[in-house]
Amino acid sequence: MSGHSKWSTIKRKKGAADAKRGKIFSKIIKEITVAARIGGGDPEGNPRLRAAIALAKSENMPKENIERAIKKGTGEQEGAAYEEVMYEGYGPGGVAILAQVLTDNKNRTVADLRHIFTKNGGSMGETGCVAWMFEKKGYIVFDKNQIDEEALMEWGLEAGVEDIREQENEWEVITSVENFEKVRAAVEQKQWTPQVAEITMLPKNTITVDGKNAEQVLRLMEALEEHDDIQHVYSNFDIPDKVMEALG
Repeated sequence: MSGHSKWSTIKRKKGAADAKRGKIFSKIIKEITVAARIGGGDPEGNPRLRAAIALAKSENMPKENIERAIKKGTGEQEGAAYEEVMYEGYGPGGVAILAQVLTDNKNRTVADLRHIFTKNGGSMGETGCVAWMFEKKGYIVFDKNQIDEEALMEWGLEAGVEDIREQENEWEVITSVENFEKVRAAVEQKQWTPQVAEITMLPKNTITVDGKNAEQVLRLMEALEEHDDIQHVYSNFDIPDKVMEALG
């Protein structure tokens, strides 16, 4: 299983067990604010804002929090000026890592990330060192038990998806960025409930890690996810299922 799908699955399982609601809300509020600043406060004409609001609602964020974040983005209320940056680096075993950041203090964030990478067997890299190993795609995940394979494949052809990948317990639907909103609308028409529906960075190839490297990679990914300024972390690691079971 690839780094993106495996880490995505780990996060969902972990989140169900010990979700840190305040931290989740903080990251979503940042995303709403930046989306509104870049594309305006009307979600109908701003796909990024629409996606952020949908995520906020899925986490049961109060309506007033969402509205306040939008107003901060459009300048109707005062708020921090967040800058969007993608930092790159390497993890144990040479795996590639991208960290999508929203920060109001780049110097602080870079120092923090450098410390996290070094502490967990990785290293920060120069801009462009690993970004070429990833592709920006629409990514939708369904529980295998909820959707019949034949129905999914037939729907995928009609909806114009790029690929449908089978994992142990999930179906992964891949779309182009341009087609993502259309495909997500087709999901809503079917009244299917995806586990994930987002624009993400998918690795073109993967690097297999096991043993100590696998343990360190997971520790590094978790430490990066925990940082307040990091919105998303992407990697190209592959950990065999048997190794994952051994790591718990």
